[in-house]
Amino acid sequence: MSGRKEILVGAQQFSKANTLLGLGFALVLLICCAMASAQTGGPTERGLLAGDTSAASPSPSASDGSEQKTQDQATQAAGPGTVLGTVLDQSGAVSVSTVVRLTPEDKSAYREVTSGNNGQFAFSNVPPGHFQLSVSSTGFGNEIYSGDLASGQTFLVPPIVLSVATVVTEVKVTVDPVEVATEEVKEQEHQRVLGFIPNFYVSYRPDAAPLTTKLKYQLAWKSSTDVVTIGGVAFLAGLQQAGDEYSEFGQGAQGYAKRFGAAYGDAFASTFLSGAVFPSLFKQDPRYFYRGTGSTKKRILYAISNSVWCKGDNGSWQVNYSNVAGVVSGAALVSTYYPSKNQGTNILQNSLIRMGESSLAGVVQEFVLRKLTKGGHRKESSVTSEQTVSPDPPGLFKRSSDETK
Repeated sequence: MSGRKEILVGAQQFSKANTLLGLGFALVLLICCAMASAQTGGPTERGLLAGDTSAASPSPSASDGSEQKTQDQATQAAGPGTVLGTVLDQSGAVSVSTVVRLTPEDKSAYREVTSGNNGQFAFSNVPPGHFQLSVSSTGFGNEIYSGDLASGQTFLVPPIVLSVATVVTEVKVTVDPVEVATEEVKEQEHQRVLGFIPNFYVSYRPDAAPLTTKLKYQLAWKSSTDVVTIGGVAFLAGLQQAGDEYSEFGQGAQGYAKRFGAAYGDAFASTFLSGAVFPSLFKQDPRYFYRGTGSTKKRILYAISNSVWCKGDNGSWQVNYSNVAGVVSGAALVSTYYPSKNQGTNILQNSLIRMGESSLAGVVQEFVLRKLTKGGHRKESSVTSEQTVSPDPPGLFKRSSDETK
């Protein structure tokens, strides 16, 4: 029994010793853990702080890195782009060595390239925004294309088809003035009052072509040899015969022949001198240019002054030296075969009478004969007289007495 008690007491003591030893060991372990936690901040606290802090807002270093990365991405996205395309001709074939110009929206500068063997062109590093392409090639018209390039985009331009350039050919039609004047004289030679009395020395075209020397003589010959002119001279000689005018010529057939010869010689010489010889010498137009517009007063002054004022071959208005010289020369010539006692006085008197007849003939032409004349005026120029004839310059009319004597 004592032995058993000793064993039980020993076991209890050993158990107490082990318990104390375990408690001591646990206490030492707890102290060590506490010291380690004090040095490292402990995982639980770091987790809470980290959870609160990191969940709410990143640390400054983390924020700076994210912003820098975003800026880099934005810069990369806003970078230049590329524009490329193909140039074709009208047949659909590629157009080689065609000049393509790219102009940005601000038009600050432009770039040019030429299309390659495959007709393609390309512009790299093009700033984003609106741009314009201008395509040109020899023999073709310019083509324009506009587009908008996004940041970093590769813009494919639809095929640009060149059109054939429009060729504007300026054709200057020059008409020979001689041919024009010839045709106008042919019209004038058909102008007749009441359909039978010649009225050749009037032009209803204010822009009529100037007469050549040949045409001036042709018109004078046509007027002088016209059947009606010769008939008028024969009638005048008969009146002189009946009134025994110029009695020195006598009566009978011989007297009539003398009167007819003198009257026809007067008409022939006056027509050629005033209508061909002196107009060719002074380069003036012997015709009367019908006005037809303006006040009656201005038209009367215009018609009366035609005996001393005419249009030159150069188109300008000038003193009618041709008519004045022709009238005086004709009167002097007539005085050599008409009986006269005082030739000087007769020459002056006849000259003044003929100048008056020329002015009166102008008034008749302006206000009467046009309505009675058939022929050339039906092809009257479409140009109004106000555009080609100034309000006051008078023209010239060949005396009707010269045409009908």
